[in-house]
Amino acid sequence: MSLPDALSFGLRGILETRLSLTAADRGHHAQSESFHRSGLPDAVAWPETAEEVAAILSACNDARVPVVAWGTGTSLEGHALPVRGGLSLDLSRMNRVLDIRAGDMQATVQPGVTREALNTELRATGLFFPVDPGANASLGGMAATRASGTTAVRYGTMRDNVLALQVVLADGRIIRTGTRAAKSSAGYDLTGLFVGSEGTLGVITELTLRLQGQPEDVAAAVCAFDSLDHAVECVSATMQSGIPMARIEFVDAAAARAFNLHSGSAMAERPHLMVEFHGSPGAVREDAARFGEIAAEFGAQGFDWAALPEDRARLWRMRHGAYHACLALRPGASGLVTDVCVPMSHLPAAVQAAADDIAAEGLIGPILGHVGDGNFHSLLLVDPGNPDEIAAAKRIATRMAERALAVGGTITGEHGIGIGKRGLMAAEHGEGWHLMGQIKAALDPHDILNPGKLVPDRN
Repeated sequence: MSLPDALSFGLRGILETRLSLTAADRGHHAQSESFHRSGLPDAVAWPETAEEVAAILSACNDARVPVVAWGTGTSLEGHALPVRGGLSLDLSRMNRVLDIRAGDMQATVQPGVTREALNTELRATGLFFPVDPGANASLGGMAATRASGTTAVRYGTMRDNVLALQVVLADGRIIRTGTRAAKSSAGYDLTGLFVGSEGTLGVITELTLRLQGQPEDVAAAVCAFDSLDHAVECVSATMQSGIPMARIEFVDAAAARAFNLHSGSAMAERPHLMVEFHGSPGAVREDAARFGEIAAEFGAQGFDWAALPEDRARLWRMRHGAYHACLALRPGASGLVTDVCVPMSHLPAAVQAAADDIAAEGLIGPILGHVGDGNFHSLLLVDPGNPDEIAAAKRIATRMAERALAVGGTITGEHGIGIGKRGLMAAEHGEGWHLMGQIKAALDPHDILNPGKLVPDRN
């Protein structure tokens, strides 16, 4: 399939050389870090302004051609894969930091700005953007998937840190949602509607973000535990104690082994917690001491403190590289990545049940996660040519999700729905899922925006 000639001609008029039909460009936009696969888009476009995005969407809406927004391709559930062909809308050239208002602790950016690029721009201001999913994702993509990460336990997710948006709707209308004010009670929360909509309701072309002050002091540590239960129970006890953790991450023995092989670390092959504290020097020392006391009650051993910036950077670089490190545990394998989020009181049982499932199925599946808010992940390593292994991994992922729902949790804490978890949406939302479909139909009646994702298929 190819774009209709009239549409192709019209897009050339808008974009000139920034429209590609080459196999190489189309192929690049049909793959990501996701386990999932799709066909190729029919073309790739690189807009540079909201007005160009509006013209493109208007033309594609008239021609009934699907449009899938593309950030950096780091999503894990196939959000930006073109399951029905059409146009891949690559927003990487919309990469300007438009305004930094240090006095308001806000920044306004285009969607192609990555989180690392923004924080580099902010270095001289004493501020930083805290949401840290690990990958150097685009901020537009992070908003579209309602991303989270290692610092969410203290600073929240994208839901908490996006104040306002500029969005282009399917028919080409440009709207603004939210304000620069700290709060508002003026009507529906349209910003919240688009944050997490995974490109199915509109294309984000500008974001106003909440920033945080750089902490006066930071300390990080890693410690080992004899059992998975003890490590996760330590997390629950720590959160119940009210210690203001900046990060509290769990990795199991398999993940620790992967770090050793991939990063040259010397972690004991046992479950570990990786923690970080932010605040004044006195507060950091006090919080660290209190955590140490709690951890000792659960048998924590081998505390390795990282007070120097370069040591902390090395620690979190290792954690952020977990995906590729774990893949190396089984060369040639593909990784089916899944995540769930449960209330904190159910976290130890949920993690243990997942570990038991993985062992029973005979797979390698390191478990790790941002457990300070009840969110954990497993990377299930499978032979891509072995349908039995793939089926086993999917069974594990489904059972993890079902157990999360049974205790009032969610099928995904941060990875989102994309292709992989769409079949579980009815179980979590019931009739609410169909309401999401009605909202989609109202804003995108011709279903051109990222079709085949998130909401039910139309009859």
